[in-house]
Amino acid sequence: MTSCAQRFQLDELPALSRTAIDRNDLLRDKAERLVELWPTAKVLPLDKHGRAPMARGQDGLRLDLRPTQSYGSAPPAGSVLLGAQDGTCYWGLRAEPDGPVQEGFGWEATIPEGDGIIWQDLRMAGGVLSDVDAGLLTTAVAVLSWHGHSGFCARCGSATEPKRAGWARHCTGCGHEEYPRTDPAVICLVHDGADQVLLARQPTWPADRYSVLAGFVEGGESLEACVAREVEEEVGVRVRDIHYLGSQPWPFPRSLMVGFAAVADPSVPLVPADGEIESAFWVGRDKLREALAAGGSAPGLILPGITSIARRMLESWASS
Repeated sequence: MTSCAQRFQLDELPALSRTAIDRNDLLRDKAERLVELWPTAKVLPLDKHGRAPMARGQDGLRLDLRPTQSYGSAPPAGSVLLGAQDGTCYWGLRAEPDGPVQEGFGWEATIPEGDGIIWQDLRMAGGVLSDVDAGLLTTAVAVLSWHGHSGFCARCGSATEPKRAGWARHCTGCGHEEYPRTDPAVICLVHDGADQVLLARQPTWPADRYSVLAGFVEGGESLEACVAREVEEEVGVRVRDIHYLGSQPWPFPRSLMVGFAAVADPSVPLVPADGEIESAFWVGRDKLREALAAGGSAPGLILPGITSIARRMLESWASS
């Protein structure tokens, strides 16, 4: 039995927090140097739905990074410098799929077998990519999505144009400069200090899909205060012993999930928020372990996918 004083930690980094690429901020301002490095660079194309070309290699799924020759003699307009590794620069840019696409994504999606190239999205494939590929794709999805929603200045309404190798946008009217936005959200694994964890489901989720609780941070609110507020709003219980676990980018379109654990009293009746939480219940550690051992599901319980920090939190608590 685990005491509430024995705080668990994440066993491993969340899937989308892995990266082995140097973002190299100083290089973003060196336009001439970037042109010099362009011929040996690699390009990650990304379609408007956030899908990238992937293939199966000897080590599993990998990004199908492209040479720069077909994209011109210099980084094209709208491209983003994702980072560098071992002297090679990596760029992301929008492109139309040049092969079959994975239709849809989410809870029931599966990664197809085969040796050909197929365009797949981050939600489905992020958890099985290498550290390098996961970092590249997460960054590309986040920053290219930001560009797609930031064509006009928030201050004066004039058109903006990309700067700093895609890491800023400059207003052509008032000169204001904007940078990629990240909206913090908390995600909290609530347990009873012993062998039960609190899970809940949204009305729009597939049947039997459950996860831990989450919500966006409001203006003027600390992360810990947000945890306490969101849990009480969503299921009607108060938490204590709030502590930080880890974080993960979640670029759908621009969230940063900040993970916490907290303790609540399982004898307090659960009151799911109307229209937001369809149902919530306490799950025993053995039941959770059964679902994890079966790949993420058991009768009446389907867990979040391996790309999410929620899955990493549940795995870490189950093994503590």
